[in-house]
Order: sequence, then structure tokens, then C-alpha cells
Amino acid sequence: MATPYDFPSDLLAGQEELHQVRAELSALLRRLPWSVEPLDGFSDDGGWRKVERPASPGWSADEQAEVEKLRRREHELAVFVTTHRHWSQFTGSDAVTARSRLKHTHENAGPGGADGVGGA
Repeated sequence: MATPYDFPSDLLAGQEELHQVRAELSALLRRLPWSVEPLDGFSDDGGWRKVERPASPGWSADEQAEVEKLRRREHELAVFVTTHRHWSQFTGSDAVTARSRLKHTHENAGPGGADGVGGA
């Protein structure tokens, strides 16, 4: 049976925004060329598996700025969530369990939004 956690609303909001920023950054990085700088393509089949990359036009200044902005926000949110005063009430494995439950509250929230209760 799941143990309910009464997470503060600012902590829940920070964790939710962290999930959103990470998803947005991941999607952006998947769309961008494989190399930040323009590079020729290559093919290497001398290793344990063949590696091929097409030529990369590199990232534009706007794309680089967007990646940097998202990475900076991700870092700010990660620091906020991990250093939140809420964690001072937990020790040992209870702290690990509580932090894990926070990470998954969005998966267990009903249609009305996050309820702060972790699931199994």
C-alpha cells in the first residue's frame, strides 16, 4: 500500500516544471543536428558496431541559445527541488522513498491534477 506524502505546493510545482523542461529539452535535442558545430559526415565500421553520421550543418545561434536557456532552467529547478526545506523532515531510506514518490506524483495524479499522494 502506498504511503501518502503531503508535498508543499511549491515543491510539486517545481517538480512538475522540471519534468516539463526536461521533456522540452529532450525533444529539442532530438530535432537538432548531431553536432553543434558544422562537421562532415563519417562512417566507421572498425568498432564493435558500425557508426554513421550524416554531415551536420551545426546549430544556429538561436538553437544554441534555446538549449542553453533550457539547460539553465533545468539546473535551477533541480537545485530548488533537491534543496527544498521539505526534505529536512526525512532521513535515510525515508528520504529516498519520499523523493522518489515526488518524482512520480504526476504519473499518479487523477484528472484533477497532482494530489501529492504517491502510488505503488
